[in-house]
Amino acid sequence: MPYGFGYGFNMTYIVLVLPAVILAIFASARVKSTFKKYSQSRTASGITGAEAAERILRSNGLYNVRVEMVSGTLSDHYDPKENVISLSQAVYGNASTAAVGVAAHEAGHALQYAGDYGPIKLRGAIIPMTQIGSRAAIPLVIIGLLLSGFSAFFINFAYAGIICFALCVVFQLVTLPVEFNASRRAMQTINQYGILTADEQKEARRVLSAAAMTYVAALAVSLTQLLRLLLLVSGRRRN
Repeated sequence: MPYGFGYGFNMTYIVLVLPAVILAIFASARVKSTFKKYSQSRTASGITGAEAAERILRSNGLYNVRVEMVSGTLSDHYDPKENVISLSQAVYGNASTAAVGVAAHEAGHALQYAGDYGPIKLRGAIIPMTQIGSRAAIPLVIIGLLLSGFSAFFINFAYAGIICFALCVVFQLVTLPVEFNASRRAMQTINQYGILTADEQKEARRVLSAAAMTYVAALAVSLTQLLRLLLLVSGRRRN
């Protein structure tokens, strides 16, 4: 989602949103640098990211989940509809602590679905609404603000846009426990099956912790944007 929404670089943006945007930029840079650093740390066992994911899945009886390689950087994800864990080139065949940590995290998502983990089911259920909301939010706010000068009725369009945007914030809020739980499952399974040594586990945990901060930062940006929209629309209504 865009950070500015075209409303200008005013004091409200500087005070509310800009600190969260800076946090998001820092978090993104940190996860890339941390991943790059520990991508050079080879595992003692020589196990790759793909092999680690396969081992976790099979050890938990998940034989219907495939592990495939995809292009891109940090493009790793799990698709519950296709039952596929997609690992980026830097993870799939890389025998590093960073690769194993990321692969185990994605396997953790597969374990969540297999175990009917509540938050991930909730996130999946609200995805259609958030997709609609993300596309409609800002156009509705802009239309409402522009037309409110002709009739106070049109300010309701802006509030409808805020509700749509709030759905996106709810999605990101639900995403936090999902991602933290997947990382916790990853580290538990890595330890349980002896995939990494104790020192290697510390490195994998640093990668996953850095990745988790990107979700925290994204939520912070959305929350501050939501507050800014509320202030903007309520101020127009008073006028």
